[in-house]
Amino acid sequence: MTGDDEGGRVGRRPGVLKVVGLTLAGALVAGCAAAGWAYWHLNSNIKSVDINSALGDDRPAKPTPTPTASQEAPLPTEAVNILVLGSDSRSGEENEALGGGSSTGARSDTAMVVHIDAGRTAATVVSIPRDTLVTRPSCPLKSGGSTAVSYGSMFNSAYGVGGPVCAVKTVESITDVRMDHYIEIDFSGFAKLVNALGGVTVTTDEDIADDDSHLRLKAGTHHLNGKQALALARTRHGIGDGSDLGRIGLQQKLVKALLEQISSTNLLTSPAKLYSVADAVTGSLTTDTGLDSLTELTSLGESLKGLSSDEVKTVTMPVVTAPSDPNRVVAKEPAASELWESLR
Repeated sequence: MTGDDEGGRVGRRPGVLKVVGLTLAGALVAGCAAAGWAYWHLNSNIKSVDINSALGDDRPAKPTPTPTASQEAPLPTEAVNILVLGSDSRSGEENEALGGGSSTGARSDTAMVVHIDAGRTAATVVSIPRDTLVTRPSCPLKSGGSTAVSYGSMFNSAYGVGGPVCAVKTVESITDVRMDHYIEIDFSGFAKLVNALGGVTVTTDEDIADDDSHLRLKAGTHHLNGKQALALARTRHGIGDGSDLGRIGLQQKLVKALLEQISSTNLLTSPAKLYSVADAVTGSLTTDTGLDSLTELTSLGESLKGLSSDEVKTVTMPVVTAPSDPNRVVAKEPAASELWESLR
């Protein structure tokens, strides 16, 4: 999701939505081809969080879908909003090795609101910079009780203090848009997915030297393995002005590279590779309870068959430099509110 310093540039590149659709469809095929055990294994890979029960009714209104005249169980066609997070969790040996630092705690390094229009033939993917200062609402905790309201907090701190539930509540509080679903992929899962696909080819416009992500790349075209691709997704200090907006641009390049790799690799002719990709995806997913099975995920993927990449619009939430901190941003108004209003 590229953008200028105020987050206003809009692109037409394919978004994470198509990756989700393709891999979920692949997961079902793999499950059927390898019979019961594979289906059970892939299905049991998926972790879930009951966000609806945790948040209750104190949320933006859920639009009422248009009734269908069909007597069968049709694929869903109503508009849907999905919060997609990339988590930098260090839990587990694989994530810790890839992420470095402490093995406790996690943040949402990547956050995208995927809005699929009614009819499922067009979509808008909005990236929210992690450095955005927001009012973080009070969030329920698994241990009981709730967090305190926090003013001027970084957006990605919501996940750190309250996990997926607080991430969803924070997004809903700043957008007034109901999140119908939640999808999260972690460090090791992303790297495994790239490796299962045989790597990705990315072209960088400038040299990258980031001590934090440990990535060193000369400007030009590179074929990256999973660990390198993950480092690229996390890079911010070695490019541009070092802001999160630069990282968002790199993540956009990486999503496009993933799509190109998927389209150039005929997974249906290689059951072993198809299963490897499906295992990598499902093994790294955390979803809401409405998407926590292969059946539900595949239904979502099937409903997106009419959505072409040309009809996926990508945009970064409009932002400006925060008056209180030149290293942070705040929503640019009224542009940000107008963007969210267009998705309700």
